[in-house]
Amino acid sequence: MTADATTPPGLDFAVERPTLRRLERWLGLAVAVPASIAVLLEVGILLYGVIMRFVLNAPLVWGDELATIVFLWLAMLGSVLALWKGEHMRLTTIAVRLPPAWRAVADTLAVAAPCVFLALLIGPALDFVQDQSFVETPALGWPDSVRAAAVPTGCALMLLLCLLRLLRHRARHVLICLGALGAIAALLWLAQGPIVAMGNLNLLVFFVLLLGAGVLIGVPIAFAFGLATMAALLTTTTTPLAVLPGRMDEGMSSLILLAVPLFIMLGRLIEMTDMAKAMVAFLAALLGHVRGGLQYVLLGAMLLVSGISGAKTADMAAVAPVLFPEMRKRGLNDGEMVSLLAGAGAMAETIPPSLVLIAIGSVTGVSISALFTGGLLPGVVLAIGLAILARQRTGAEDMHGVKRASAATVLRSFVVAIPALALPVLIRTAVVEGVATATEVSTIGIAYAVLAGVLIYRKFDWRQVAPMLVETASLAGAILFIIGCANCMAWALTQSGFSHSLAATMAAVPGGAWGFLGISIVAFIVLGSVLEGIPAMVLFGPLLFPVAKALGVHEVHYAMVIILAMGIGLFAPPFGLGYYAACTIGRVNPDAAMLRIWPYLGVLLLGLLIVAAVPWISIGFLP
Repeated sequence: MTADATTPPGLDFAVERPTLRRLERWLGLAVAVPASIAVLLEVGILLYGVIMRFVLNAPLVWGDELATIVFLWLAMLGSVLALWKGEHMRLTTIAVRLPPAWRAVADTLAVAAPCVFLALLIGPALDFVQDQSFVETPALGWPDSVRAAAVPTGCALMLLLCLLRLLRHRARHVLICLGALGAIAALLWLAQGPIVAMGNLNLLVFFVLLLGAGVLIGVPIAFAFGLATMAALLTTTTTPLAVLPGRMDEGMSSLILLAVPLFIMLGRLIEMTDMAKAMVAFLAALLGHVRGGLQYVLLGAMLLVSGISGAKTADMAAVAPVLFPEMRKRGLNDGEMVSLLAGAGAMAETIPPSLVLIAIGSVTGVSISALFTGGLLPGVVLAIGLAILARQRTGAEDMHGVKRASAATVLRSFVVAIPALALPVLIRTAVVEGVATATEVSTIGIAYAVLAGVLIYRKFDWRQVAPMLVETASLAGAILFIIGCANCMAWALTQSGFSHSLAATMAAVPGGAWGFLGISIVAFIVLGSVLEGIPAMVLFGPLLFPVAKALGVHEVHYAMVIILAMGIGLFAPPFGLGYYAACTIGRVNPDAAMLRIWPYLGVLLLGLLIVAAVPWISIGFLP
């Protein structure tokens, strides 16, 4: 997410050149078609596999293999769309506050830096394809280069898009940025000896100074990860860059991650079919008449909707537009509403099937079923704390004209909402009971949502299907590409020996397991503010989970603690990207809630400490 996700990076100060703008648009539309087809193929292949397995008892031997091939193409084409639409995660909080002249340079750098990364990656990516051509897929018998070719294809298309955008900038800004990047490269080359002599301390140069500067100035986070990793490999090792495409492939090709685009699509379906509105309407009929009732409805709706879409932005977009107009009529302050919405977003990070849970399971090997089971109660604990605070801060709420809904109205709204309320129960139960994997249940959920929209709610606009597929591919591409680049960075850190040093340092923290949990909370609040949730988890999860296990901290308990800590950082101003997403969705100026949000974050922190201190909250219901 960005503070302004609708403006592609690098275009705020671009010169209007209609021909180049049209070429960009044609390129984006040309990529949107195969990317949308890839989404449909993914859903079709996996749903067909589920039917063959559960209904006909004839599992497809080639199903997962073909799904993986399509998935890598979806990830790379989706990353091109994300670049075109400006949906690659980036931190704009500092860049937008720079003086216009400096901001124009930062805006250009947000395009020039990805250009350098992609240009350096294409050659190794082609070598990777050549190497994979000698590998044959076991079920289909295809050369693996069919799948691996997605990496250089996606990189080439993104490079072309970046070059078109770079040509729309003033020449002096482009020269300044290229000159700065060249100067950094020359400085690293000249200082290669002293940097290598620093040992593991040289990681601070690449993964603190260079990476931090890139992220803070507005370079998309995935590309900042990639450039920092390239710089470290080229300066301090003899490792060829050809390892990077393989690491990216490994990071993006996990079968668990197949659930990411499917849950994103499911979230869009529940919005389009009015299933989310049905749930909110039932909660409003039940609680809307009491003081603070709409705040309770918002929290309850976030708990329910989070169990369907798996993406916090989709959750907030499904709930806020329905409730905010009525909350304003009752005299609630805009800052309070957005603060509660942001707090609810952080609260719901552990509610399954959160994409962060899926990412953690993918990179650490922790059971998705166990994570889904353990994530429910911590979210409820935080929701109770937010509800108590919201009640106290309601103030003089204008309840004039608000009447208690009749029993008949409540019952009617409940009956209407039953198909929608059943969906999160279906998803969680199927995964927790081992009936289906997270990927399989997401396809079942999509089929269920389509049938419910067409047959029950009679709300299915076929004209929205194409934009929904493009949006699914774009958001999935942004998430998966950053996971791929973060996997490269995590590999580089591991090869340097940093992981062993980190494990030894954190294992020696005073207080044993409790001291380790305390440091982890602080670290992930900071990481959540700067890196966003999934990149932070992918980067540091594989390093820290073994330490937690060695200290006797249950993996599921540790996962809940760091996810909630990351959520607090993600929604904490001035750096938290989730905070600005909540303001954008609620159509509220970020300044309106900048001071009002802190009591909500304080309650979340208190709830997090309770969850950390009482492991049973996370693991009490595990088998």
